[in-house]
Amino acid sequence: MRAVARARARLLSLLVVVNFLLYVVVELLRRGHEPAVIIPRRAFWKSFTPSRAYWNRRQQTLERLYNPILAVLSNTTVAQRVSSEGAAFCSCHPDLAVASEVRGFKNLPNRFQDFLRYYRCRDYPLLMDQPHKCSPKAPFLLLAIKSAIPHIDRRQAIRKSWGKEVTSGDFTIARVFLLGQTPPEDNFPDLSDLLQFESQTHRDILLWDYKDTFFNLTLKEVLFLKWATRTCPGARFVFKGDDDVFVNTYQVLDYLKSLTKSKAENLFIGDVIKDARPKREKKLKYYIPETIYRGFYPPYAGGGGYLYSGKLVPKLTNISDQVLLYPIDDVYTGMCLRKLGLAPEKHRGFKTFDIKKKHRDNICNYTKLILVHSRKPQEIVKIWKHLQDPHLNC
Repeated sequence: MRAVARARARLLSLLVVVNFLLYVVVELLRRGHEPAVIIPRRAFWKSFTPSRAYWNRRQQTLERLYNPILAVLSNTTVAQRVSSEGAAFCSCHPDLAVASEVRGFKNLPNRFQDFLRYYRCRDYPLLMDQPHKCSPKAPFLLLAIKSAIPHIDRRQAIRKSWGKEVTSGDFTIARVFLLGQTPPEDNFPDLSDLLQFESQTHRDILLWDYKDTFFNLTLKEVLFLKWATRTCPGARFVFKGDDDVFVNTYQVLDYLKSLTKSKAENLFIGDVIKDARPKREKKLKYYIPETIYRGFYPPYAGGGGYLYSGKLVPKLTNISDQVLLYPIDDVYTGMCLRKLGLAPEKHRGFKTFDIKKKHRDNICNYTKLILVHSRKPQEIVKIWKHLQDPHLNC
């Protein structure tokens, strides 16, 4: 009799679970006007218990905020939950509580302390805009190049080489440089007048009013996505990279023109890094303390440059609200892709760690590449000039 009772109890429990799941599905279908939330099978920042690392712990809280099942259980929508509970994740006031929430906060380098106090802010004024960059017709390829105010020679080298803007019939290549502020207190000279002249002359400068630092490259990524979603929604493809890379634009265009429609829809290619962990050596540029982040990184394309579909721009913009800013921008983009259920694809034409030294002076080694990092402005102009040679025989 006991065995029968246990069997009936298990059956009853199973029926309760099935009915609950059916209820959730029906509710989600009924509220089908809400944006879909894609939850990866193995979210890299999740664990079953609260994490001891600050970023992971805060991300877990954000995950619960956007969880559609919890919204149904509380008889609200995801939008209502975010509106009522999400203010703490988007404030531009310094987070003073973080000093007591991060173990050993006072011993962290200043760049980490600054990042943690202000990482919640994603809303900064656009001081120099290019509102007509993608009109009257959206570009086939939008070049978005991360730069800094003092890098005048790099920008000019790109303008005169691989970053030339082209308009031929229905075919257009457009270019913007992405900049933040470099304040005098950081020992930078005041180049505001020169930058204003540069912007008026070339009409390709986007300048936001935030401090341009390595950790704020992630902020630059988010601000660009918002700008592109608003100002350049019809761009077919986007190349985003640094201002010290050489790009073989001809090879980029040949590759893009060869894509099938389905391949082009979710294209995201670059020099992909998998199964990476945070660097724990304090002297390294990419050092991340264990008190801030634990776990593996998702697959990500090296930040020297990557190429993706314009249709991903609004998707990345929307999903970025569900991922906390992270101090390393290319890792952060990989996190957003993972949240969308996507992964970047490795392409052998991206050489973000350069090519072998013995091959660097042979121009023929650049004809099949898409990107190589890094090159000085003079080298960029020289390589581009040689690739234009009609007598080049490779």
